[in-house]
Amino acid sequence: MTQTTEAATVQQPPKPTRARVHRAWFVAAVTFVTIIGAAAFRSVPGLLIDPLHDEFGWSRGTIGAAVSVNLALYGLTAPFAAALMDRFGIRKVVAVALTVIAAGSWLTVWMTAAWQLMLYWGLLVGLGSGSMALAFAATVTNRWFTARRGLVSGILTAASASGQLIFLPLLSWIIERYDWRPAAVTVALAALAVVPFVWLLLHDHPADVGQKPYGAAEFVPKPPPVPGAARRAVTVLLSAVRTGPFWLLAGTFAICGASTNGLIQTHFIPAAHDHHMPVQAAASLLAVIGVFDVVGTIASGWFTDRFEPRRLLAVYYALRGVSLMFLPLLLGPAVHPPMIFFIVFYGLDWVATVPPTLALCREQYGEDSAIVFGWVLASHQVGAAVVAFLGGVARDTFGSYDVVWYASGALCAAAALMALVIRRRAGGEVAVA
Repeated sequence: MTQTTEAATVQQPPKPTRARVHRAWFVAAVTFVTIIGAAAFRSVPGLLIDPLHDEFGWSRGTIGAAVSVNLALYGLTAPFAAALMDRFGIRKVVAVALTVIAAGSWLTVWMTAAWQLMLYWGLLVGLGSGSMALAFAATVTNRWFTARRGLVSGILTAASASGQLIFLPLLSWIIERYDWRPAAVTVALAALAVVPFVWLLLHDHPADVGQKPYGAAEFVPKPPPVPGAARRAVTVLLSAVRTGPFWLLAGTFAICGASTNGLIQTHFIPAAHDHHMPVQAAASLLAVIGVFDVVGTIASGWFTDRFEPRRLLAVYYALRGVSLMFLPLLLGPAVHPPMIFFIVFYGLDWVATVPPTLALCREQYGEDSAIVFGWVLASHQVGAAVVAFLGGVARDTFGSYDVVWYASGALCAAAALMALVIRRRAGGEVAVA
């Protein structure tokens, strides 16, 4: 008790400075660049399905299973990573995560069996990427910002799409011109390149530089490290599962993951290739989704600061479901205006669901919201993992992806209804209607 009081006494705010830009924005910028660098690994799975199938003869279901392990671990690691950041600091956790991603991607160059793909890309990259998941952005936002949280969460969420925009055309060009192995090495180098920025520039808390969180009225001392990271993550989960909003948010976010990472990000390129569209053209379309994802997510953050989050979620899921129902009619050998319209429309909606979902977690669960959001994100990735696997199985079984598009559209309609079931009580408390 005495040590904590002394620490709080030491962390007094310095004399006011005339800095025009609050340090929180620099931290947000470093976080943005970090997520962009780590996004390289998220651009690869859809590009690898056909090359690995052709070289090793592995079924698309087998490759999809490795991707599903990656996606599931990406989600299941997130809540523990948020707790580890509370224990050891953001900088250490993120630096280690990037190194693990680089190691896993590098080792795939020498793989010869499917179990090695499961180990390297599924396990190692999955664990590393889970520590770089959206819980990272949520932790930075919660610590450094009091005002503009919706906008900042939208910007940081858009960083992943920006990385996709940068890396997808590059990696597809490398794979088509050379091989998939140089692309895997590129992913490893991109992850390693960000580590120095994280270590040197990413501060854990505003108190480390003697500042208040952006928009805060008072100086906030840095809290002491929280021991028992795994125990805390599980304890928070056990508390959250007793509440109705958690299940509704987890269910809607599972459908979000199924209809984005699991479906479009994993299977859009091979599905377009089935219709004789060149791989680079399909990859470029997926990159264009990233362009409009940035716009849509930042706009969603702005909307979340001003409008009811549950209604935003209902609109986002409904529009996404409608767009997926039309996709089988649009795929063909060439890029035409209706396909471009789909790409723009879908891109605006890609992860626009994150800011309102994060806002509802924060509203309901307070200081534990980053960890709760980590568990909600876990459901997102489990949904993505299921569809990544079943999408490959459906392609092997039916010879096309049509049934997967229609099923995902129906799921999005269900998610829209689930979002509307969450209501806000007087005083801002969220409860099940």
